[in-house]
Amino acid sequence: MYIWKIYIHCIMTVKPKKHLGQHFLKDESICLDIANALTNHGSYKEVIEVGPGTGALTKFIVENKSFKTTVIEVDRESVIYLNANFHGLEVLEEDFLHLDFSRFNSEKLAVVGNFPYNISSQIFFKILEEKDRVTEVVGMLQKEVAERIAEPPGTKRYGILSVLLQAFYDIEYLFTVNEDVFDPPPKVKSGVIRLIRNDVKKLSCDEQDFKRVIKMAFNQRRKTLRNSLKQLLGDVDTSAPIFKERPEQLGVEQFIELTKRIFG
Repeated sequence: MYIWKIYIHCIMTVKPKKHLGQHFLKDESICLDIANALTNHGSYKEVIEVGPGTGALTKFIVENKSFKTTVIEVDRESVIYLNANFHGLEVLEEDFLHLDFSRFNSEKLAVVGNFPYNISSQIFFKILEEKDRVTEVVGMLQKEVAERIAEPPGTKRYGILSVLLQAFYDIEYLFTVNEDVFDPPPKVKSGVIRLIRNDVKKLSCDEQDFKRVIKMAFNQRRKTLRNSLKQLLGDVDTSAPIFKERPEQLGVEQFIELTKRIFG
């Protein structure tokens, strides 16, 4: 009986081992800043935290009682630790990329987290799929990727994810996080960004065509659009000035215009 009590105590208090690729945030002031970056502009009633690990950020998020917090974690040890140390918290042992959003009752949701570097782009593509429900996102990810998402047209960092996300979200780069606040420290800096859903309910062009144009254009970003989109153009009149541009020079509205010119 005594041995069993010790075992239970260990489950509740010992943090999970660090696995390859995991970087636990240890600076509580950074965690607080991320939690405070949630604005609730979309009047959401539920927040989903991605990859909470041992709950360094979670403990500040759950302090806000205006919404329900649900955490999504794939690591079994972390799930056990969270369940033992955060009573009443809904912990889902799942992969966020395959999460079924229909399980949530709230019509409006927010997503927050210290996003794993290796899947951060996929996380945002998943958010795009759920853009009608996800009204706000606050995420920490690799600085280079964070800057790319928030980047305006006209630079080499501006790319596919920049355009697709900026079509539906107002995006702000909030602050940079140095390597030494993680255990173990990563080899690169991190950046925190905030996305707030804009008023665009539907694009004035077909969304799938819009995505197709953007992806094809940036796959050959050094070429002018007349050359990079050659497979799509057919009999399209390419004398308009827009076809002489390169993809990083076009904003969302110009890509919409381009899509209309190609597909009608």
